[in-house]
Order: sequence, then C-alpha cells, then structure tokens
Amino acid sequence: MKKLLFASAAVFAFGFANAQESSNGFSKGDMFVSGSLSIGSEKTGDFKESVFIVSPKMGYFVSENIAIGARLGYGTSKAESANVDVSDNTYFSVGAFGRYYFTPASQFSLFTELGFDTMSFENKLTNAKSKGVNAGLGLGMNYFVSNSFAIEAGWAGLTYTTDDNGGNGADKTNSFALDFDLSSINFGVLYKF
Repeated sequence: MKKLLFASAAVFAFGFANAQESSNGFSKGDMFVSGSLSIGSEKTGDFKESVFIVSPKMGYFVSENIAIGARLGYGTSKAESANVDVSDNTYFSVGAFGRYYFTPASQFSLFTELGFDTMSFENKLTNAKSKGVNAGLGLGMNYFVSNSFAIEAGWAGLTYTTDDNGGNGADKTNSFALDFDLSSINFGVLYKF
C-alpha cells in the first residue's frame, strides 16, 4: 500500500512539475473531450439494484473565451427482489452546451456553462415512457496538469426540468432548483487536443 501511495504521489508531482514548465490553457480552435462513467450495485437481503451511466461530452473553442459543444447520456438501472424484477429503466439524453471561460489561456481557469438537454425514459416492466427537457446554468473550473490533461470540477447551480410523465393527457412535472449544496460538485478529467 505504501508503494502505491508513493507511486501516486510521484506521478502527481511529475505532472505538476511538467505543468509548470509548459504552456497550458485553451485558445481559439482547441477541442476537448470529457464526460463521466458511473457503475454501481447495491444489495440488501434479497433486494439487488444495479446502475450504469455513461455521459460523454465534446467541445470546441469558437473564440478565445467561448466554447460550444454537444453531450450524450445513456443509463440503465435494474432492481430485483427475491429474483423477481422490481424495476428495469433506461435513460437517454442529447444536449448542447456553451461555456464562457474567464481566463482560458491560464493553467487555472473559471468558467460558466449554460446547457440544454432533451431526455427520454422507459420503464421496460410497465412499458411506460416519458420525455423531458432540462436546462441548467452552472459554474466550473479547469486546472491543467499537463498540456493536454486538466482536472475539471463543475457545479450546476440553477436548473429547470420538465417531464411529460408519458404524455396522453398526463400532468407534466416541472421543477426549478437553485442549488447552494456545495457537496454536489462533480469532478472529472478533460483531454484537450
């Protein structure tokens, strides 16, 4: 375990030293990819649940400070109790986003992001389907550890979501949130090319 911690610290220190010697940040024409992957399972007695979510994101700098991009989302969740399916859900989303970077050419840069997504949900057990949209405004930051890799943190502060609950005359669910919960910050890695 000590060797693993020492090796991790050495890799981080090398990356940090390398970042200090090279030019970092973004400029017009740069492209980047980022995203998230979540895999999980939980079991309590006879109850089992599994979740899989993947959300890739790609952006392009149209000017020194502005990046635009697209993102996808796909997820499944399944639960069973005593070997009987309780839920089997699928989620899919397609969206676009725009970012304004305050200091894009720096190693450390803050940005604000405005995004819009269309979403669809399906419960395979009940054959229930619903569609929705999501719009959000958030804050984030990038810290370059090398010329191509950055650590990214984001916080969605203001969101609006609507869900048609299957349509066909069903009442829509609309939600608006202003989130000050700083424990909901997400972290990731960004690759610039």
